[in-house]
Amino acid sequence: MYANVIIDISHEKVDKPFQYKVPDKLTGKIDIGSPVVIPFGRGNTTRKGFVIELTDEPNWDPAKIKEIIDVSDEVVSAQDISMRLAAWMKRHYGSTMIAALRTVLPAAKKQNRQVHKYISLRMDLRQARDLYNECVRKKQKARERLLKELLENPEDRIPYEFVTGKLNIASQTIKALSDQGIIKVESEEYYRKPVAAESSRYGKAVLSDEQQHIVDTVKKDYDEGQRNTYLIHGITGSGKTEVYIALIDDVIKRGKQAIVLIPEIALTYQTLMRFYRHFGDRVSVMNSTLSPGEKFDQMERARTGDIDIIIGPRSALFTPFPNTGIIIIDEEHESAYKSETMPKYHARETAIELSKLLPDGAAVVLGSATPSLESYYRAQTGEYKLFELNRRLTGGTLPTVEIADLREELRKGNRSIFSLRLQELIEDRLSRGEQTMLFINRRGLAGFVSCRSCGHVFKCPHCDVALSEHRGGRLVCHYCGYEEPVKKICPKCSSKYVSSFRAGTQQIEDEVKKFWPQAKVLRMDADTTRAKGSYEKILSAFANKEADVLVGTQMIVKGHDFPDVTLVGILAADMSLYASDYRASERTFQLLTQAAGRAGRGDKKGNVIIQSYQPDHYSIIAASKQDYKEFYDEEIAYRDLLSYPPVSHMMSVQIMSKDEEEGMAFATKLRTLMEQRKLEGSVFIGPAAASIGRINDIYRMAVYVKMSDYQGLIYYKDLMEKYIRSLEDQGKLRYISVQFDFDPVNGF
Repeated sequence: MYANVIIDISHEKVDKPFQYKVPDKLTGKIDIGSPVVIPFGRGNTTRKGFVIELTDEPNWDPAKIKEIIDVSDEVVSAQDISMRLAAWMKRHYGSTMIAALRTVLPAAKKQNRQVHKYISLRMDLRQARDLYNECVRKKQKARERLLKELLENPEDRIPYEFVTGKLNIASQTIKALSDQGIIKVESEEYYRKPVAAESSRYGKAVLSDEQQHIVDTVKKDYDEGQRNTYLIHGITGSGKTEVYIALIDDVIKRGKQAIVLIPEIALTYQTLMRFYRHFGDRVSVMNSTLSPGEKFDQMERARTGDIDIIIGPRSALFTPFPNTGIIIIDEEHESAYKSETMPKYHARETAIELSKLLPDGAAVVLGSATPSLESYYRAQTGEYKLFELNRRLTGGTLPTVEIADLREELRKGNRSIFSLRLQELIEDRLSRGEQTMLFINRRGLAGFVSCRSCGHVFKCPHCDVALSEHRGGRLVCHYCGYEEPVKKICPKCSSKYVSSFRAGTQQIEDEVKKFWPQAKVLRMDADTTRAKGSYEKILSAFANKEADVLVGTQMIVKGHDFPDVTLVGILAADMSLYASDYRASERTFQLLTQAAGRAGRGDKKGNVIIQSYQPDHYSIIAASKQDYKEFYDEEIAYRDLLSYPPVSHMMSVQIMSKDEEEGMAFATKLRTLMEQRKLEGSVFIGPAAASIGRINDIYRMAVYVKMSDYQGLIYYKDLMEKYIRSLEDQGKLRYISVQFDFDPVNGF
């Protein structure tokens, strides 16, 4: 028997299978997806690899084929489905097979299981009492303390930590007593459980007619063997989570498991608690704040059936459940579902592919108040089934939204961050003891620092981006981490007029405190949420009304439910419109609508103030009306006109080079290569410098290809990969790397 093995080196040169002999001792122990230890290369260096195929046919002289050394215990064996999904990702998104395997194979490093130890009496009670009296007589204090505790509770096992801690008995003493047969020490393995909450199970929520219709339809399809993709377009507060819970309830009763994806860690806690109250500890969580041991244990719990539901960001999609029945993607429009490292997969498309690969299939449910244009377009064309939820469950209505024209504010002489109307409403909420959320799409103290005399902007010497001012007089690059002290004099014209464009979360927090010293303020951004548990801390404090105002970046506007928030202020609403990205209007509409949806979720009326320099932009007007359909109709017309996704498909070929000229020359070669084999209906753009042309002294450029046929883009990708491999084999491509991004979500 021979195994074709992919070596665990993330490099294109070894992105092909190598054949090894399966020794007799490992026959029956190796399967597709098994991690194995093998000798590799001339020096027979020990490497790890993954079996991707088993065969009884050697590819060359059997005498020259090396043997597998052993099965690796470092990684948990992958299932056939994971291997097939990795192969699909490699083909669909462009990457090495190893990078794809690393993505789909969970919790790489095997962790030692946690152990609880217990101590109990081994001898009968009469002997134990005699021994106790002897210890008292001989003044053997430690033994006396332990035996006294055991005699008082002869039926119980005492935790080891209690004995060593509270009773202050050394481990040598415990070992000696165990060796003498006086006590026994038992060990029990247990799983680390990251959810530290009491399960107070709630009864079933009573669903509205709209909600019940969704649940009934999906159940009926399931009974008939149909595994569809569904899009729930529900206004903020319309009860999408209750629908998810009802659907999961049904799937679990069928003996299957559920994966719930949420866009980022900030949402994990609140979502998790809602599921935990219903399903108890059959729910667990997977995210980047868990320790390697916690991650490994959650994967093991899923594999062994100890849990039915996993909640987490996109990587939770690869949880090795034995029988996944439903995959739910909440806030499906979020860009966080697109990976920014190779393979640049989208969780939505990958979930749909995974659902097809599962033996019994799975339903895929997408939910959002502001669906991505891709999902809504597919729902309009009948590829997905569309459901609408148009009523707020609380009985509350959508908030009153007003747009404040910042140009007008300036004319009135108002130079503060807050418009006069917003100041008036914050004042009102503070007097009534209600809460306010202030949202800005910025982090740090300031946007950029410039000279007001000559216009010089302080930039990072390694990246094509402006430095941001942070507290402590530091200028920081948010891309490579470069720092320098704030300069008082302009290096270009020696002017003293150096100041920053102040519009960061810290600045807003300071301004609130300056205007309203009595207000208690919390701030939530990437800087305040670095420590483990900091999200939960800030959100819990705000939910418990320990603060009047919550200031934050976009992490505060998504999915949270605070019934006492009756005012949301959106500062510099149009900032995201200035991004050089065809999705800028869509992003702006989604952010504003989601932010506005945080107000008036309880029984009190909500107000939203959108502050903008472009109050007549269609995305801002549609967001102020909370009218998705109006925005979609306008935006899809532009996308159709310019052949952008979702009407067409697009591939970004991203070239990174240490030398700018060499990189641009190579990018031109790639375009020429595609033009020589041009398919009908394809459009090429570039090469051109990326929107950020240099990061960390690496130059970046891109070639874009638009085409309605996705398979055509894969054809071009395969063509370029083959060409790049041939150059690498000849040693002609040393300081250039190429990545592919299909239907890019984030600018490059």
